[in-house]
Amino acid sequence: MPLSWDEPISNELKMVDDMIRHEVQSQEDLLTEISLHIIGSGGKRIRPGVALLAYHSVGGDDPERIIGISAAFEIIHSATLIHDDINDGGDTRRGVVAAYRKFGVQQALIAGDFLFVRGFRLGGFLGQDLVDIIADACTSMAESEILQGRYENDPSTPVDVYLEIIKGKTAMPIEAGARTGATLGGGSPEQVSALGEYALNLGMAFQIIDDVLDITGNEDTLGKPRGMDFIEGKPTLPLILALNHGGNGTRLRKLFTKDEKTEEDVDEAVEYLLQTDILERSKEKAREFSKRAVDALDPISESEYKQGLTLLAEKVVDREF
Repeated sequence: MPLSWDEPISNELKMVDDMIRHEVQSQEDLLTEISLHIIGSGGKRIRPGVALLAYHSVGGDDPERIIGISAAFEIIHSATLIHDDINDGGDTRRGVVAAYRKFGVQQALIAGDFLFVRGFRLGGFLGQDLVDIIADACTSMAESEILQGRYENDPSTPVDVYLEIIKGKTAMPIEAGARTGATLGGGSPEQVSALGEYALNLGMAFQIIDDVLDITGNEDTLGKPRGMDFIEGKPTLPLILALNHGGNGTRLRKLFTKDEKTEEDVDEAVEYLLQTDILERSKEKAREFSKRAVDALDPISESEYKQGLTLLAEKVVDREF
């Protein structure tokens, strides 16, 4: 078994990084600088990684066929990060100043649009069915942003709404990468469906743990201050469970609905969450999605690439950053 989930594709992930850096070069130096600022700030490269593993897990053996589209998924993701930070008013991203804070809102928006175009350009050779998959994922991201905004600072947000939000924002783009990779690799309809199901559940688990880490992590590991979801009024799973917990949940509801939250408010909310079983309950939900992801791989033949997918599903629920 590989030592890490990305060991079987480590060389190809480097090729993806090289292609990303090449593709975001512009005749306008400022566009290149902004693009490299967000791309160079790190990231787990899960989206291209899943696309690569899915491609190889069904027998794909021509890396050039999948490298470009894997880079495209990461470039498109980077574009959404620029726009997300503007929408959320975030100050930092992955430990560096948010692009719009450093370069201004107007320039950052233009760079985000530039990255979207460059990403879709890399996928230009794909057939209509695959282009539709990618476009649908991007549409879902936009729709989920609007849905999330509708429930900001709403302590009565249902869990089902939260799951719908993270499905569109996080899980469906990862699913699109898996389906695209499996299709390009020559996978059967059953295999493409299985890998799509794997990736959708992986994305759900990943985002739930991300929301837990917003409470349990620290700025050094998160790359941003903890409690940002609480500050921004985002209804994450831990917060939804806590807000409906009774007892001190009533106090938390008052803090959560405030338009302007102080550092003391955040500390009080975090301390309350750490003293309950809510974070463990949230992690358990993530583990359920992780298990569904692994179970979905049954139609996929054993290989180091399938093992990499399995390790990744385990990794996302055990990570600390």
